[in-house]
Amino acid sequence: MKNFFYTIAALVSFAGLMTAGCQKMERPEMNIIPDPPDDGTIRILAIGNSFSEDAIENYLYELAAAKDIPVIIGNLYIGGASLELHARNVSNNEKAYSYRKIGRDGKKTTVANTSIAEAMADEKWTHISFQQVSDYSGQYETWEASLSTVYNYVSPRARHPEVKFMLHQTWAYAQNSTHAAFPNYGNDQMTMYSAIVDAVNRAKNLVDIDLIVPAGTAIQNGRTSIIGDNFTRDGYHLDNNIGRYTAACAWFEAIFGESVVGNPFKPEALSDYEAEIAQQAAHLAIQQPNQVTDMVDYKDWGGSFEFLHPAFIDFGGVGGAEGWNTLSGYLAGASILNLKDMNGDFTGVTLRVEERFNGINTNGELDATAFNMPENVAKNSFFGNSKTPFNNMVVEQSVLTIAGLDTDKTYDLCYFGSRGGVGDNRETAYTAQGANEATAVINTSNNKTDVACTNGIQPDAEGVIRVTITAGPNNNNGNGFYYITAMRVSPRVR
Repeated sequence: MKNFFYTIAALVSFAGLMTAGCQKMERPEMNIIPDPPDDGTIRILAIGNSFSEDAIENYLYELAAAKDIPVIIGNLYIGGASLELHARNVSNNEKAYSYRKIGRDGKKTTVANTSIAEAMADEKWTHISFQQVSDYSGQYETWEASLSTVYNYVSPRARHPEVKFMLHQTWAYAQNSTHAAFPNYGNDQMTMYSAIVDAVNRAKNLVDIDLIVPAGTAIQNGRTSIIGDNFTRDGYHLDNNIGRYTAACAWFEAIFGESVVGNPFKPEALSDYEAEIAQQAAHLAIQQPNQVTDMVDYKDWGGSFEFLHPAFIDFGGVGGAEGWNTLSGYLAGASILNLKDMNGDFTGVTLRVEERFNGINTNGELDATAFNMPENVAKNSFFGNSKTPFNNMVVEQSVLTIAGLDTDKTYDLCYFGSRGGVGDNRETAYTAQGANEATAVINTSNNKTDVACTNGIQPDAEGVIRVTITAGPNNNNGNGFYYITAMRVSPRVR
């Protein structure tokens, strides 16, 4: 009987594809073998790409679990997949997807080479979302060209009688983004945001869509807060902590119809205040999905801060390590606006990327012992290349600034860098400059223990220390690769 059902579904779907040029198609009435009694589980499937990965694969399950809502979450993933690609895949029944699924028990499985039809048959999905690749997310004509084809294939395969179809309103790039598609929007974040809102709202009328998830508006709301334009890790993919959490909060409230404000779950790397900003940004997006709401109550951190104990910074990590601050963005402008010390107390000190790195390397020595760092810190680093092009660019040096320091104090800055599995010398030089200057070097190749320190640095008259990172004089790597994995900033006790 199941084979009969899938045959009927395929025939109905084929008829749908033949009428894909129509703007809407009614969902067909189908006689199917009933599933076991409904267990009350909400089953969410995204047909997407890395932006659906950012939005639903990380914190949405935990937000639901914190409110005792049983969920199953699926993501049909192809990196950079457009609606046009999804349309080709359904036309050919391509087994092209990485099918990521978070079960009711919270365990995640991944099945390669899966087709949309196979994923549709796997669960009685209650919510199914479509989205456009970020390059074209604000270009309505690209939605018009392909959304109906994908919808008309998926709709007859949806087994839940009250399934809801959704559009994922994705986010605009960071203003400092170097994404090749940013010129499509004049390299302007608000232009891109407005185009996305307009395109998604118009696309909703192409097929039978029940709701829009305004993740893009949630991110844009958050950017008006003290967090600023720090919701992405590379200028377009969301930051692993507050970025992904904000998007998940928007999905939670859109699907479950329950305010996310006050939800007890938050990522470990976020303070209570940061989590509150994310929740409020999402809640405001649900209330006003088509415009930015200025988060006037979240423009500063409140209170006064004193920097007394060391602060540890993790470069390129996923966050969550106790006692660590994670800087996930490597482009100029990425920052941590209020470093926490080793005890989790805010210091009032800001760390900012002034001159970019090339990217993130994930091949650090996992058993490194410097700073007693956990593996999720040790494995990632920011890197640059001072000699020859890599990723179509030469990054001769990278620069960090540490601001908000006491001009009457001095500070010790220590650096760790590691790149495992290499045989050349990738010496990295770290120069700290304030009212005085010092340079320290380490060979980061296969490094597990060595730390370079520039001690006794006094901030300049503005309370700033500038740290320049580049290849050291003994670096013999052809690209001139240099690295920073972790950093410790300590106020000197006189």
